[in-house]
Amino acid sequence: MSLTSFLSKPFANYIAKQTKQWSLNAVACQEKIFKSLIEVGKNTVFGRDHNFSSIQSYDDFKKQVPVRDYEGLKSYIEKIKKGEENVLWKGKPLYLSKTSGTTSGVKYIPISKESISNHIVSTRNAMLSYIAETGNSKFIDGKMIFLSGSPELEEIGGIPVGRLSGIVNHHVPKYLRRNQLPSYDTNCIEDWESKVDAIVNETINQDMSLISGIPPWVQMYFDKLSARTGKKIKDLFPNFSLFIYGGVNYEPYRNKLEQSIGKKIDSIELYPASEGFIAYQDSQLRTDLLLNVNSGIFFEFIPTNEFFNDNPTRISLKDVQLNVNYVIIINSNAGLWGYNLGDTIKFISIHPFRIVVTGRIKHFISAFGEHVIAEEVEKALFAAAQQQHAEIAEFTVAPQVTPLEGLPFHEWFIEFHHVPEDLEKFRLTIDESLQKQNIYYRDLIQGRILQPLKICVLQKDSFIQYIKSKGKLGGQNKVPRLSNDRSIADELSKFALKL
Repeated sequence: MSLTSFLSKPFANYIAKQTKQWSLNAVACQEKIFKSLIEVGKNTVFGRDHNFSSIQSYDDFKKQVPVRDYEGLKSYIEKIKKGEENVLWKGKPLYLSKTSGTTSGVKYIPISKESISNHIVSTRNAMLSYIAETGNSKFIDGKMIFLSGSPELEEIGGIPVGRLSGIVNHHVPKYLRRNQLPSYDTNCIEDWESKVDAIVNETINQDMSLISGIPPWVQMYFDKLSARTGKKIKDLFPNFSLFIYGGVNYEPYRNKLEQSIGKKIDSIELYPASEGFIAYQDSQLRTDLLLNVNSGIFFEFIPTNEFFNDNPTRISLKDVQLNVNYVIIINSNAGLWGYNLGDTIKFISIHPFRIVVTGRIKHFISAFGEHVIAEEVEKALFAAAQQQHAEIAEFTVAPQVTPLEGLPFHEWFIEFHHVPEDLEKFRLTIDESLQKQNIYYRDLIQGRILQPLKICVLQKDSFIQYIKSKGKLGGQNKVPRLSNDRSIADELSKFALKL
């Protein structure tokens, strides 16, 4: 055991105690953050435009600051890109995180001197929570790989610009950097397939102990390692003991990843976004995430069933209820105000505040008023897969409003690692589960407005080929689980298998 590994345990215990303290005093933490954000915001262009100097309470704030998405803040972002200071937050951003938007094209999200620690410290705390609970710190002594975007940065208006994962790469602590892989040059490779090949070359003979990345891209890495060596990952990396991931639900990938590894392995789920680090898994005994209430973000919530209303309910943390789907709205020390993150969550604990991610407010199917969400779709699919011993590689769902014959239906595009023996039974099991979860969908089926869902089985690597055709292979890119139109579905249809 190295000195770093040895010293990590008392530090982990210290951080775990601090975490418990703030997590059980979450509302007070949020009130303190709210006041500090308003105080700084008073001296910004945005603060003057929205009369921050008169804000005395959260109710005042809601009256003066509407909920916005990126388009609503874009005029302020453009000022920042021109080099102006004190626009959304004091001074200039430390970075602009470059991310792709579905309607806004490329988005530039500010990261301030104050908010960068939100990203770095939150990841650290997730790892330290793991050490405090399990006592496992050996992974610190081995090599660690972070499958991320390129760390190379551009510059706009005197501000460094890059992908969030590439920006964070510059802030990996020194005590971890000595064991970090891949090399800087390899991390800068833009072509994802070439990059993974280079990572395989660099890591194949190393003592890998921690691997971090989005599950489908980690699976690609594992597949290439196994193809090269004919070995399971546990035999290549005997000390590999911890997998850290975020960005997508792990469950569709878990069985295949564990098969590739050759054993079950501990994992930590993170919920990072360019706009802020929202939550993380702080216990191996739970699958939910601890809301990051003490890290420069003041959270608001709107019930999803009201979100598109003219005057939806808008609440702070103290008024949330269990098992209600909410859209997350954030206000941060990076200068995001009333910002619609686009994600939907629900609380399954309020002491402390713990959440599960249920989808995206724009990713749903409601072609007939059914408003089917990702949580319902995933639950139905995973239950059926378990019953039928099927293995899912990837999937997405879209409505078929104008079929060539018969009633409209939901079409499920599924790429399998292992196809169920009885595909018809698999299909009906999913549909029955979805009807039980969503009464609107059930009524449409029973009322013969819709027919039960249909499944389109896709060729191996169909989703990878689709993403590649869009020039978005690798990094944080992924296909939405749900679409309310056929734009993705029609292209995936080209990869359909004839069964």
